Amino acid sequence: MATAQTRPKDPVVEALRTLLGERLSTSSAVREQHGHDESYHPGHPPDAVAFAESTEEVAEIVKICAHHERPVIAFGTGTSLEGHVAALHGGISIDTSRMNQVIEVNSEDLDCRVEAGVTRKQLNQYLHDTGLFFPIDPGADASLGGMTATRASGTNAVRYGTMRENVLGLTVVMADGRIIRTGGRARKSAAGYDLTRLLVGSEGTLGVITEIQLRLYGIPEAMSAAVCAFESLEGAVNTVIATIQIGIPVARIELLDEVQMDAINRYAKFDYPVLPTLFFEFHGTERGVAEQVEMVGEIAGELGGSDFQWAHKPEERSKLWQARHDAYYANIALRPGAKAWASDVCVPISRLADCILETKRDIEESDLLAPIVGHVGDGNFHLSFVIDPDDPAEMARAEALNDRMVMRALAMGGTCTGEHGIGTGKMKFLQAEHGEAVGVMRQIKLALDPGNIMNPGKIVQV
Repeated sequence: MATAQTRPKDPVVEALRTLLGERLSTSSAVREQHGHDESYHPGHPPDAVAFAESTEEVAEIVKICAHHERPVIAFGTGTSLEGHVAALHGGISIDTSRMNQVIEVNSEDLDCRVEAGVTRKQLNQYLHDTGLFFPIDPGADASLGGMTATRASGTNAVRYGTMRENVLGLTVVMADGRIIRTGGRARKSAAGYDLTRLLVGSEGTLGVITEIQLRLYGIPEAMSAAVCAFESLEGAVNTVIATIQIGIPVARIELLDEVQMDAINRYAKFDYPVLPTLFFEFHGTERGVAEQVEMVGEIAGELGGSDFQWAHKPEERSKLWQARHDAYYANIALRPGAKAWASDVCVPISRLADCILETKRDIEESDLLAPIVGHVGDGNFHLSFVIDPDDPAEMARAEALNDRMVMRALAMGGTCTGEHGIGTGKMKFLQAEHGEAVGVMRQIKLALDPGNIMNPGKIVQV
């Protein structure tokens, strides 16, 4: 049997150690940390973790891996939810957390350029005195490289869009180590293929994103948040639909069913009614916000909504939205020892009530603990199955319910995931949603990554 002294050395690890020194780790603890995200999906540790500090270093790492046909998995903060960072076939995890510089801010043009490891909170802290902010808020303090790779969105998407609309350009290391720049600072371009949009949402399967050019926005003059409880889930959802259809520019509109409200009350020490509830946030001028509030209040009142409970001060709004972002942890706390399996779908706004109400009935009939929460202003909602992964019968019920929810959304013209992405968790639904287009995706993957080294086993099977 080979001993530690006689066991053959890994040529990739040795080459990377020469390049990076102590910034290459083969520690089992570090490898385990980089082999899983925040989902219930099983983790798979990489063979080593490379802590890169520049685009050029990433390129050198990728060249070494390509030469030895070793997988490459980009890692930001590990907050994804569909098994995106699991090293299914081993390989090298490239941790971009040390690439955390804001390269430039162009205040007059409302844009900036950042390295991939900059987090959204770090960017907004940097912008604090400029009067600008970056609005995409998926909840976790994710890296902007990871948010770009997964096409993240979040609570502000109804007003400001997703990462797709807010990324102007990229620097990317391709599978052969080439460094390319896509897009630019111009607000529109008709020059060539739109490689930026191809790479946004590619989940590290086509290249490693190292820099991002982002849109910025002026901080609104007035910002107010409100909570409104409803007599029925249907009334809450129909309030959302009416608000969006008549064009009221709300910044945030979040739905929480009564189970989710109970969880948040317990976790955040709130005392809101345990009823279906909407969290609103309004941005604009003082007069504009007042007009939005009046119109939404009238709609909500007609559909069984209570008077608004307000959070005007920044610290009050922060506490409210932090509680919303902590829904995942609040749900786990409902059942100590259990795990949460988060899943999401998105449907056209006109079918939102049908999809949510049918899913709610399905949860009740399945006898599962699965709170509903969603960025319903753009038709996106989530379930968190609070389950015991060691109970095969419970897991089977949850998987069957998730399958039905996804197929229900697809039948209504929706998508199997509004913002979590595909990773490994949603791969089985991609064919049902896109049909022959999946074959084209596979051809693109093979054209750009013929050795299948870039995060293999995610999005499409090769």
